[in-house]
Amino acid sequence: MTTERIGPPLTGGEREMLRAFLDFHRATLAMKCDGLTDEELRRASMPPSTLSLLGLVRHMAEVERTWFRRVVNGESIPLVHSDTDDYQVAYDATGATRAEAFAAWEAEVEHSRRIEHEAESLDVLAYNARWEEDVSLRLVMLHLIHEYARHNGHADFLREGIDGTVGA
Repeated sequence: MTTERIGPPLTGGEREMLRAFLDFHRATLAMKCDGLTDEELRRASMPPSTLSLLGLVRHMAEVERTWFRRVVNGESIPLVHSDTDDYQVAYDATGATRAEAFAAWEAEVEHSRRIEHEAESLDVLAYNARWEEDVSLRLVMLHLIHEYARHNGHADFLREGIDGTVGA
């Protein structure tokens, strides 16, 4: 399995650029997981950390769901991997499979894309109950780019530790 990753455009409007950079980072995470077995994807970094590539994929499903469906779209739904709103549950990839984790993550990405495309503008406001503040769609997209970029750095180290593969 090889993930196609398209580089963001060098010019364009703000919304087009945000979409492109977010999709670039989504593809980067998927690319870091290409060609690995379920066991390799579950392999933790180094003690005491339990961070794994599969845990990152599961976590990003939660991030996508939380920001786009729960915040922007106002849906009252549980997290993907926890009925008790415990964000740490996603990191525990014990027994998880690529098929399960990627199906959940890809479904949330598709919901996110739909919600963003249907939004009137980047200035659409939504209430973030956790912060007790209104946030714009622009902030949500920038926050997700930041979240992916940070975790893709983790994914770089995790992948190198598994099979020596380096680079994005």
